Amino acid sequence: MDSRLLHRHPLQRLNAPSRSVSALCHFVGLLSFSYSFWYLENFPNEMSVAYGWHFQFLTIIGLALATLTFGFGLLADIFLSPQLFLIKNACAVTSAPLEVLISVLYWGICSIDKTLVMPPEMQLELHADIGFHLLPAVFLFIDIMLLSPPWTFSVLPALAIPATLATGYWFWLEECFQHNGFYPYPLLNQTATHERLFIFCASALTMTGSTLALKSVYGRLNGNLTGGGRAVPGNVQGKKNI
Repeated sequence: MDSRLLHRHPLQRLNAPSRSVSALCHFVGLLSFSYSFWYLENFPNEMSVAYGWHFQFLTIIGLALATLTFGFGLLADIFLSPQLFLIKNACAVTSAPLEVLISVLYWGICSIDKTLVMPPEMQLELHADIGFHLLPAVFLFIDIMLLSPPWTFSVLPALAIPATLATGYWFWLEECFQHNGFYPYPLLNQTATHERLFIFCASALTMTGSTLALKSVYGRLNGNLTGGGRAVPGNVQGKKNI
């Protein structure tokens, strides 16, 4: 085994970067994400010619960040690069909670009324729907739980990233609205400014919650570090890390 891989975090379950399981996970994930972008190009709709293209959708912004994360992950696997591995992990701090947020919001709202997030003429086939709104969260969850070291930040940093993202997305959508005359999500077209502000704040808090939830689940599955930096395995069937 490459000597650099011997320095993996004691709580990290599988070797990463590596040219085996880690590379396979990142490669398959990138295939899925690439297919979703291919779908956008080959099944155009009104958003394909609108200002901002499909990047008006938080889903596509999240998909791009997931692609970037897994791109760095695969490069780290190929070259066994600790530096690229660190970049992948840094990207995942944003992309993973964002994809969890997207999945929770999309499927939650769809269970009430799917036309609130997607007009009838833009409804997706089931496999494409899953590819856009579920698989990125699943792949990133696997990457974090099995192929990454634990996150060590506290509540305030966990809130800062969603707040920054929500603020930037607010101004981006307003810019697109000035050109297109509509918002990408039907729900936003049916709400007043103060109601949209509430939605954005609630979404930022939900993303913060998903960040802390991912950190908590990691600790339950893989263990935690004591104050002295010693790894304490999680109580998962009494097994040691792989």
